[in-house]
Amino acid sequence: MYESRLGCHEPPFALVPDPRYFFPSRGHREALDHLLYAIRRGEGFVVITGEVGIGKTTLCRMLLRQLGTDVETAVIFNPSKSEEELLQAILDDLGIASPAATTRKALLEALNAHLLASRAAGRRVVLIFDEAQNLSPAVLEQVRLLSNLETEREKLIQIILVGQVELSARLGQRQLRQLNQRVTVRYRVSALSPKETRAYIQHRLSLAGAQRHDLFTTPALRLVHRRSGGVPRVINVMCDRALMALYARRLKRVTRSTMALAVRSIYPRWDPMHLTTPGRTSPWRIAAALAAALIGATVGAVVRASTLP
Repeated sequence: MYESRLGCHEPPFALVPDPRYFFPSRGHREALDHLLYAIRRGEGFVVITGEVGIGKTTLCRMLLRQLGTDVETAVIFNPSKSEEELLQAILDDLGIASPAATTRKALLEALNAHLLASRAAGRRVVLIFDEAQNLSPAVLEQVRLLSNLETEREKLIQIILVGQVELSARLGQRQLRQLNQRVTVRYRVSALSPKETRAYIQHRLSLAGAQRHDLFTTPALRLVHRRSGGVPRVINVMCDRALMALYARRLKRVTRSTMALAVRSIYPRWDPMHLTTPGRTSPWRIAAALAAALIGATVGAVVRASTLP
């Protein structure tokens, strides 16, 4: 709705992990550097963690863009699978024909044969698990066993685990100590600083084609960072809601008061006069609040238009 008024060719704050909108904050840039370094060095296990909404999936998609044709990748975005289903998903993503028998032994043999052929052709194979905190201990043990696929001199597959901060605690469990000991690179992606939050918002507006980049006042930007904690997904939700209000009320800029109203539409119990952190809100509640707010703003605009002489 508001995109055309701002001159945008697409929504600037969409909640999809689009690598075109990757913002190279210090934390995200260092995470990407760690991943590229680990792949170049042939490190076995890499673990990248971060809070919910920090941009881990976007980071994964950006990594895929940085890799050359000598690197084959299998990306598992939904790792809640059984051991056999996991192996089948890896074969499918690597384009390996499924064996006649779908036993774990047959699946592993098919994977190992492909890895040996790839290594002989000078290609490396990287396996990436997104949302890896959802992997059960049994599946994580299967992942560890995949790292045993090797020659006398080198590993045949590199494994990257990307997940929420709970992943570190899970790997610290005694039953997973063998896997945990094999992790050679670890990095936790940090949230955006106040300065990075401002730059992130301008970055997305610019990429979306916004004709103006002064849509948010300085106090509004400060409030965005304070209430979002520098988490990109929350920043997107807040800015999108604020721009809806800008459109519905025919305002020129998002002020602090407008942003406060936007935040309260997401966190209804939040009082802007008391800067206490609101309780966690589930994604479906945020979506419902945004939908209700958007409907209310649209209806209000229609009613006002119908009463004009």
